[in-house]
Amino acid sequence: MVSKRSRALLAALLVAALGSACAAETGAGGAAAGRAGPAAGRQPQRPPGAADALTAYVERVQKAQAARALAARKWGLRATPLAAPPPPAAAEKPHITFRKGFGVGDPTLPPVFTTVPTKERIVFLTIDDGAEKDPRLLEMMDELDVPYSAFLSDYLVKEDYGYFARMRDRGVALHNHTLNHRYMPALSYAEQKREICGQQDVIEKRYGKRPPLFRPPYGNYNADTLRAARSCGVRAVPLWAAEAFPDHMEWREWDRDLHPGDIILTHFRGREDWNGTMPDMIRQVMDVVTAKGYAVARLEDYV
Repeated sequence: MVSKRSRALLAALLVAALGSACAAETGAGGAAAGRAGPAAGRQPQRPPGAADALTAYVERVQKAQAARALAARKWGLRATPLAAPPPPAAAEKPHITFRKGFGVGDPTLPPVFTTVPTKERIVFLTIDDGAEKDPRLLEMMDELDVPYSAFLSDYLVKEDYGYFARMRDRGVALHNHTLNHRYMPALSYAEQKREICGQQDVIEKRYGKRPPLFRPPYGNYNADTLRAARSCGVRAVPLWAAEAFPDHMEWREWDRDLHPGDIILTHFRGREDWNGTMPDMIRQVMDVVTAKGYAVARLEDYV
């Protein structure tokens, strides 16, 4: 497990590496400016193993960020997406609770939330349902190395299970958005359980893992929804603080802005449904996120 002190050191090294790597470079055969080399016949002192690991991590991040810069130019982004900080250790993940006003009278049920409690300048990108299956989305996100989570409804996904298998193979977590995308509060407990637990079964059968996260269609739920979700293994219910489209953003919060830990919603859609393609939408949301000084992090690392 990585300690808080080590992660703080890693973060400091990361910032220094990304911000001033060029300045630290030396000329051919020369020492860094203002810094003497080791005495003749003596080897420079090397840090202990933990420091070596942190340095190696920073080097990997530098290489990844250089590749991300090339991808950003290829896909027409205004700026290179920022690198997310290292995720917390499992024991240090934020404690997720119900957003104020989103509870149903039972705090033991899976919490419903729109923002992950963190001070890091990170947000989380989530994509719902599965209607559009654009192969360029897979290519774009893979090259940009931007994490995202998919919340899937079987009535759309079953048209091409293989598309989402390719997504999973690229490291994307696949979560539950019900079998048929029905308005949950209008259903009985038994009907809601079939919708949620049935989709749990489909995802486990098709993709090998039972999802821990569930998002109700339209963001609507009641106590039966959360009880049904808990009965089939759901641990948390992330909603959203902002929604992305190819040509604009929509905001839940009064200040119409991003905040540390905010969850961004968008959908698998194409030109038949909105004014643009999936790559257009990603370009829009990443330009906004980066301009506001945020990085996109992996939701599952924090929840």
